[in-house]
Amino acid sequence: VQLQASGGGLVQAGGSLRLSCAASGRTLSRYVMGWFRQAPGKEREFVAAIRWSGGTTFYSDSVKGRFTISRDNAKNTVYLQMNSLEPEDTAVYYCAARSFTTAQTMGVGQRIDYWGQGTLVTVSS
Repeated sequence: VQLQASGGGLVQAGGSLRLSCAASGRTLSRYVMGWFRQAPGKEREFVAAIRWSGGTTFYSDSVKGRFTISRDNAKNTVYLQMNSLEPEDTAVYYCAARSFTTAQTMGVGQRIDYWGQGTLVTVSS
C-alpha cells in the first residue's frame, strides 16, 4: 500500500483546511485508515480513523466536533476536513494504514503498517 498525503498549508485561526490521502493497493478494504500529527517538540499523536469497509469513524478528544474524516471508495482517497482550526493544531499531519484493528483502536499501540509522507498544517493566531 502506498499513501500520498496532500492539502496542508497556512491558515488563520478559525479557518478550515481539507487534507487528502490517496491510497493505492489491491486490498485496501482490509485496512483502517487514519490521520496522525506531530507538533514541534512533541510526540506523534492519533487524530482520527475510518474503516474502508463500513465507514466507522473515531476521533481523538482534541479534534472531536471540529474535524471530520471521510473516504471516497471510488477514488481510494481518505479526507480530513478540519474546521475551527486552532494554533494548537499546527503540526505535520500523516496518513496511515493499519490492518487487524478497528477505528477505535487505530491509535493504540505502535504498529502501523504503512505511513504516508507528512503534510504541514500551520495555524496562525
